[in-house]
Amino acid sequence: MVQPIVVLFVRADSIYKTMPGVECYDEARDARTWAGGCPVVAHPPCRTWGSLKHLAKAPPHEHALAVWAVEQVRRWGGVLEHPARSTLFRECGCALPDGLPDDSGGITLAVDQFHWGHLASKPTCLYVVGCARSDIPAMPHRDGEPERLICPYTRPLQRRKGSPGWKPSLHHAARERTPPDFARWLVELARKCSKHNNKNRGGCPEVKP
Repeated sequence: MVQPIVVLFVRADSIYKTMPGVECYDEARDARTWAGGCPVVAHPPCRTWGSLKHLAKAPPHEHALAVWAVEQVRRWGGVLEHPARSTLFRECGCALPDGLPDDSGGITLAVDQFHWGHLASKPTCLYVVGCARSDIPAMPHRDGEPERLICPYTRPLQRRKGSPGWKPSLHHAARERTPPDFARWLVELARKCSKHNNKNRGGCPEVKP
């Protein structure tokens, strides 16, 4: 039997939808309708929380989704992914990256998705509840330099082709998409958080691989 995992806020074409024992909530399904009951991997919208939030054109309700996602991770265990510069972690009182656990027992990991296959360097913070640091799956290391930039506006000297260190930037879908190896690693991590809610699993019955 496989410990079921729910992934919240996925793309319609998400790699998570191909994984056994994983239930996905994309925009059409609406993550807020999930009843709870098992560990989660959460990718809540980040455009109103990041360094370019002043440029975001988001519906009024979107900003609160990330706070709601933190609450689900704290209740059911699992992992939430957001950009390294996101202000979400501070607003929700999450643990500092690589610091002591917070009041909910959560820890925050600073990683770069490049090491899991992303074409660009993508510094990311992971908020984890229900898994001790000693049980976190091994993280890969990838040599070399990224081929692309996530966003040229954060690197003024690299905006123009021909400038020293110039690299092409990724289009929106490629920036947003989770590398397959990273998605599998996050699901593995979330499964290690299952003990956090063994007494409260009614929402997700066990499934066969």
